[in-house]
Amino acid sequence: MGILEKIGEIEREISRTQKNKATEYHLGLLKAKLAKYRAQLLEPSKSAGAKGEGFDVMKSGDARVALIGFPSVGKSTFLSLMTATASEAASYEFTTLTCIPGVIEYNGANIQLLDLPGIIEGASQGKGRGRQVIAVARTADVVIMMLDATKGDVQRKLLEKELESVGIRLNRSKPNIYFKPKKGGGLSYNSMVPLTMCSEKLVQLILHEYKIFNAEVLFREDSTPDDFIDVIVGNRVYMPCLYVYNKVDQISIEEVDRLAHEPHSVVISCGMKLNLDYLLERLWEYLALICLYTKKRGERPDFSDAIIMRRGASVEHVCHRIHRTLASQFKYALVWGTSTKFDPQRVGLTHVMEHEDVIQIVKK
Repeated sequence: MGILEKIGEIEREISRTQKNKATEYHLGLLKAKLAKYRAQLLEPSKSAGAKGEGFDVMKSGDARVALIGFPSVGKSTFLSLMTATASEAASYEFTTLTCIPGVIEYNGANIQLLDLPGIIEGASQGKGRGRQVIAVARTADVVIMMLDATKGDVQRKLLEKELESVGIRLNRSKPNIYFKPKKGGGLSYNSMVPLTMCSEKLVQLILHEYKIFNAEVLFREDSTPDDFIDVIVGNRVYMPCLYVYNKVDQISIEEVDRLAHEPHSVVISCGMKLNLDYLLERLWEYLALICLYTKKRGERPDFSDAIIMRRGASVEHVCHRIHRTLASQFKYALVWGTSTKFDPQRVGLTHVMEHEDVIQIVKK
């Protein structure tokens, strides 16, 4: 029996099993088995023939956004509106896989936008070049899920399921569970909060499924068996996702209002160029980027060339970005902007910068 048949069988068994107190151990075990088989599917094949399959799109710019969605939801129109790429360049065959669809220029940052059409049709089963596509999707900073507003939430659920099954968790943070396998000493199990969905017996059963008999486990929050399996498997990616509903000009105003108020959602119309500015604002927020400007002594700040950093970057990070030896010669910095109490403020390496701050670095 192949892995795909085993996965199908376990999925059918899970859907048949009623969820209650009596079946929780059985379901927990099934989920652990399912996660194990799926991980095997996504591992690169060991055969020599697989070596020649070079597939990756060079990471460029300040951030990477993966654009996924079914055919004809308006992805190519979106690409040609948002980037300098003409849509015919984006309607490439997925077999070439060397195409970078485009770059969004916003707030002085270059945001790489990758269209990943093949992630859908059975990619999680490793069909076609599904594995390589997924490998690229996992390197993105944010996922934009393009949906057709006229089709309701059907597409969203299908896409979420496909990404979920390959270990991409959307708009979720990493489970707060400490887990460390040991050489001996059995299972040490503790929790800092009352657990309603996991018990010591269930944790033990799941660990045994992975042939782990000695480990330290500490739950810092009330977690599900799925969360615990994610922590054991360890290769899950937690990333923000924006659900973008296109074609809102074809549905009722009540439906537009409903979709717009869904969490993490933006409604747009590529055909009528509606709400695209707001989408860029939200994307910037989800990417957690900030622009910083540099200033030389006695000169005006250089607003033409921004340094793009992640939110939470310190003066030390800025020094490393400008030149690798700058931090070792650093004496102090003068900063103007919202991160300071007064302008300019003299700060050290640990000072955290904020969006649109201006910095002047003074060397020893």
